[in-house]
Amino acid sequence: MTHTTLMKECRRGVINETVKAVAEIEQIDSEKLRALVADGLVTIPKNVNRETKPTGIGKYMSTKINANIGTSRDYKDLEEEVNKAKIAVQYGAGAIMDLSTGGDLDKIRARILSEVNVPVGTVPLYDAAASAPMVVEMTSDDMFNAVRRHAEQGVDFVTVHAGINKNTVDKLMKAGRITDVVSRGGSFTVAWMMHNESDNPFYSEFDYLLEIAQEYDVTLSLGDGMRPGCIHDAADGPMFEEILVLGELVKRSRAADVQTFVEGPGHVPLDKIEMSVKFMKETCHQAPLYLLGPIVTDIAPGFDHITSAIGGSIAGAAGTDFLCMVSPSEHLALPTAEDIKTGMLVAQIAAHATDLVKEGIKERAAELDNAMGAARKNLDWEKQYSLAIDPDHARAVREARSSGSEACSMCGDLCAMKIVERELEKGRKESNN
Repeated sequence: MTHTTLMKECRRGVINETVKAVAEIEQIDSEKLRALVADGLVTIPKNVNRETKPTGIGKYMSTKINANIGTSRDYKDLEEEVNKAKIAVQYGAGAIMDLSTGGDLDKIRARILSEVNVPVGTVPLYDAAASAPMVVEMTSDDMFNAVRRHAEQGVDFVTVHAGINKNTVDKLMKAGRITDVVSRGGSFTVAWMMHNESDNPFYSEFDYLLEIAQEYDVTLSLGDGMRPGCIHDAADGPMFEEILVLGELVKRSRAADVQTFVEGPGHVPLDKIEMSVKFMKETCHQAPLYLLGPIVTDIAPGFDHITSAIGGSIAGAAGTDFLCMVSPSEHLALPTAEDIKTGMLVAQIAAHATDLVKEGIKERAAELDNAMGAARKNLDWEKQYSLAIDPDHARAVREARSSGSEACSMCGDLCAMKIVERELEKGRKESNN
């Protein structure tokens, strides 16, 4: 290895340009941030082969959003996926994951890497599986070669389902789940292990994975292959068994100066979200936590951007650092560009709601809400639009049913703030006299 990883530099006391840039964005002391990166409590995904906007994920960082895009074997339109990536970034994505499985995967990945300036992640196992005659016929060399190829191209973080081992599969066999395995990478791994009667190469040869990550300073996103795929399966044996293994892998990664974050569930009812998040954070040594959702009910296909935002807000308040956007088409179809926009806007609401209660962030986040409150009191519509997550939508809704007064058409001249303000102003004048 000729490159010194960011974590290793931070452990040596070096505050490099990447750390300085994130410190400025997050309004945190650069020495404090250096120490957080050194301890693995903040991750800044950044491949040595790629220039990108540095993004801090973890303690005292604003909550980030990842957007999944990518082709399928049914829909292989590269330009559409590039457009989706750009829209996701436009509407607040702090990272993009290319989950493509159809078409020329190397070409698709290269285009996406060249078109966006935020960290880009992938799941190399998808690439290895797509190249094999059958998923179960991949070799361990195929798997590691895919990781290396993605790293060479400049991918900033890779999801590896290294927490699945023989013990995890044994738990799965006895769990009585309804959905078994819904993670695509998790299903590939379990099927490969059972067919080949062998342990997961990403687990059994984890040191080799660390060598590749060191060489390119690629962040390992330790995947949740056992995440629950329905409410019935939430917080069960396979999920917790995998988390225990991920905690072990976080320690081994840190010892090798490799940055990580940990992925989590999934479908989780409201009353199990806080417990699940706190267990993951404690077991994984406070590594940054990345969640898809969690989705809090299974009966809302077409509205899972909302069910995930509900879960994401609760999970964020409990300590989650990184939320994955869920589109309205989750469970139904490959998302459209409009689905990506809608999913991103709703995810932004969940992320901001999280920041309003997050240590080290809440004061800064509240500045926006306080400004909006003042603009509402003053009936300053232009200011309200400028502070809104989607200014164009806010303007269009108000103008579609405008009022003859300066207030909105819900209340008009009966506007609560106008009525009370008049009387309060009278009272203040009288008291001053």
